[in-house]
Amino acid sequence: MGRIWIAIILGFLASAGAFAAEVQDVRLWRAPDHTRVVFDLSAPAAHKLMVLSNPRRIVLDVANTALKSNLDDLQLAGTPVQRVRSGVREGNDLRVVFEIGAEVDPRSFSLAANAQAGDRLVLDLYDKRVGSEAVSVRKSASQSAKRDIVIAIDAGHGGEDPGAIGPRRLREKDVVLAIANDLKALLEADAGFKPTLIRTGDYYISLKGRRELARERQADLFVSIHADAFPKKQANGASVYALSTSGATSTAARLLAQRENAADLVGGVKLSDKDDVLAGVLADLSMTSTLDTSISLGDRVLGNIDSVARLHKKNVEQAGFAVLKSPDIPSILVETGFISNPKEAQKLASRSYQKKMAAAIHRGIRDWFVAHPPSGTLLAWQRQQGGQEYVIARGDTLSGIAHRFSVSLADLKSYNSLSDSRIMVGQKLTIPRT
Repeated sequence: MGRIWIAIILGFLASAGAFAAEVQDVRLWRAPDHTRVVFDLSAPAAHKLMVLSNPRRIVLDVANTALKSNLDDLQLAGTPVQRVRSGVREGNDLRVVFEIGAEVDPRSFSLAANAQAGDRLVLDLYDKRVGSEAVSVRKSASQSAKRDIVIAIDAGHGGEDPGAIGPRRLREKDVVLAIANDLKALLEADAGFKPTLIRTGDYYISLKGRRELARERQADLFVSIHADAFPKKQANGASVYALSTSGATSTAARLLAQRENAADLVGGVKLSDKDDVLAGVLADLSMTSTLDTSISLGDRVLGNIDSVARLHKKNVEQAGFAVLKSPDIPSILVETGFISNPKEAQKLASRSYQKKMAAAIHRGIRDWFVAHPPSGTLLAWQRQQGGQEYVIARGDTLSGIAHRFSVSLADLKSYNSLSDSRIMVGQKLTIPRT
């Protein structure tokens, strides 16, 4: 009898330990061109993907794995997924079936655990487009010599990757998306500018994908917005960064670039999505004026941020940020403050401060392009005509505008029939040609 009980106990223990991994959570994200499903695993697990038709189904078999999460909680509205169900096959394998209502191109891959996230299995369901779709923001030959200047605004992180986490679970991805939206609204109000958001919602885009979207939209500038973090809570201040083709300008810049470049590991990007060879790109950068423009423009932005926030560094720093490695687009990265600093986190969480930061970045971008308009743009045409239109923004003064455009205050007043120096936000001025 004793032997029978021993056999029963051993059998129970064997079955209890039969699963090598568990699915601890399942999350779903919707992006403009695909739906992402992420399985959080307790350990690595092999998987297979199958596509079935009549009806359309995506089948994911995960070896030796148990489901410990509720699939009914997934928010499927606005996605091609109509229903998700699960079962057990061949004793210990998990089968997850996605019933699909539209044609998709499925891709799956595993992500190994890292410092910020555990083992994951990622399923991307890419939408299949019918015909070609026009990009919403592009330079157009039909605009002749009066095209808009295209500004690509990149809110860092998103989706799987929350970015840095501050007090009260304040997430970097939420803060920077709010600032990006504010910046977009300000640029939309300016004649001659056409802003476009790289990330419009809470989803992740690879670092390479962000650069490709900016190039696809033929951007004149790529500006990536972030909120810094550091182990020491005392660290504070805003910064502006440009790419470095050699070493970083400081240890802090190098560490920050390493942290930002690791975002793909958290956001979920398979290895094949990363750049294979960067040497050619860096060689091209060294032979163009792109990097010089980035530093010059970044300096103008930094100078304007100085009016609303303490600066971490008084000059534009440089490091090997992967998101800035576009050979043909001036690119800067703005760290709006340290979300790890309780006082700065409190500011970054407030809408008033977010709007002030967006306004400062806006002034820097606008001021630089007004002074250096690309050929063929409306701003360049206005400059050639002997005068250009300028819309007063928050924080502007008449003397500051006169200094910015290298005209005398008296001439600016006279040209616009102003009896004194009082101006209002939204008021339009004509800048006389010097």
